[in-house]
Amino acid sequence: MRAPNMKIFLPSLCVLLGSLAGSLAADHWPSWRGPNHDGVSAEKGLPVEWDAQKNVKWKLALPGGGSATPVVWGSRIFLTCAGEKELLLLCVDTDGKELWRRPLESSKGEKGKREENTRASPSPCTDGKQVYTLTGTGVFAAHDLEGKQVWKFNVEERYGRIRLGFGFHTTPLLHEGRLYLPLIHSGGAWVVALDAATGGEVWKVERKSDGRSECEHSYTSPCLWRDGAKAYLVTHGNDYAVAHRLTDGVEIWRLGDLNPKDSYNSTLRFVASPVATSGLIVVPTAKNRGVVGVKPGATGYLAAGAAGEQWRLTQGTPDVTSPLIYGHEVYLCRESGNLVCLDAATGKQHYAERLYAQTYRGSPVAAEGRIYLTARDGMVSVVAAGPKFQVLSRNKLPDQITASPALAGGRIYLRGFDALYAVGAQ
Repeated sequence: MRAPNMKIFLPSLCVLLGSLAGSLAADHWPSWRGPNHDGVSAEKGLPVEWDAQKNVKWKLALPGGGSATPVVWGSRIFLTCAGEKELLLLCVDTDGKELWRRPLESSKGEKGKREENTRASPSPCTDGKQVYTLTGTGVFAAHDLEGKQVWKFNVEERYGRIRLGFGFHTTPLLHEGRLYLPLIHSGGAWVVALDAATGGEVWKVERKSDGRSECEHSYTSPCLWRDGAKAYLVTHGNDYAVAHRLTDGVEIWRLGDLNPKDSYNSTLRFVASPVATSGLIVVPTAKNRGVVGVKPGATGYLAAGAAGEQWRLTQGTPDVTSPLIYGHEVYLCRESGNLVCLDAATGKQHYAERLYAQTYRGSPVAAEGRIYLTARDGMVSVVAAGPKFQVLSRNKLPDQITASPALAGGRIYLRGFDALYAVGAQ
């Protein structure tokens, strides 16, 4: 591992920590990774302990399963469900009452309700004006908050058939009136920006790569790096992470050696998505390979050891869940339940401990100095943030959960295959 340049990293980290409390919208969770696209919330008073009876404010039975994370805007919750006949968009109020549902497409031939890989895998997003949904077959739609359809089109009809081995799971990123969508698969690789108001294309760029075979299949979602008014998009897959200008998609930097040519793995498809804060971008890979910390000011091609890297590890990546940067630490939750905590400045490992022996699919979230990590069998572990491993509680619900939690309005919303749960301390 190469030694980092602390002079570059620490000022940016101080900016991050100093602005964290004031920069997050505590009443909203508008995307699958929250208000700043990083899994971090400014919510207060969230519960630490619960079970099927304790601190569960309500439970709403769902008409279908799915792995899509619910999103919250004020008193409204939006989520998609793979029903028996139709893929549905549901609007639920924060008292647990369903307000409306709208069909997005037929779900004929869909897998069973208790499967994690369904057409309700991409998560919705909202700007408080409209809610945007993308299905596992590429049906992209916008509805207003009362359920009226504003626009709709099929991604495959516009950009070509999506060729992936395990279904389409990418969640678009919504930022300042645009929806950013990477399409990285064996049929081609593009990144597109859409006008959120109309669904019309703003720009489209080819995302070139020398990757091959299953490596062409990306199941990741884009992330946003932002520092004040400055921002760019990061896409991940087909052997590289790439930063793009928001104005036109032009490449800013490209991170390589994620699948080194001298030890090439032709099945190294990326599922876990990158995460960014103002001072650091963390890029995972797959199958216990490397993790890289990238400096936000990087430019050009970044090979292993390049000046644009903060640090690089050769192994230990999560395979499905996305990393979390919180305070001075980076958290990596392996699919087996091993939690790895790294120093954000150096990449040095503080600990690697087993949370709970289960499969993990949802990405970790953080608030109030605590990390929430969700296992598939409905167990949510709450861990104290910081360099010392401390489990504060383990909390079991009678459901299977592969969606990431949503934190809003003093509550934790947990989407299971059978029901939506609102967990609150008050």
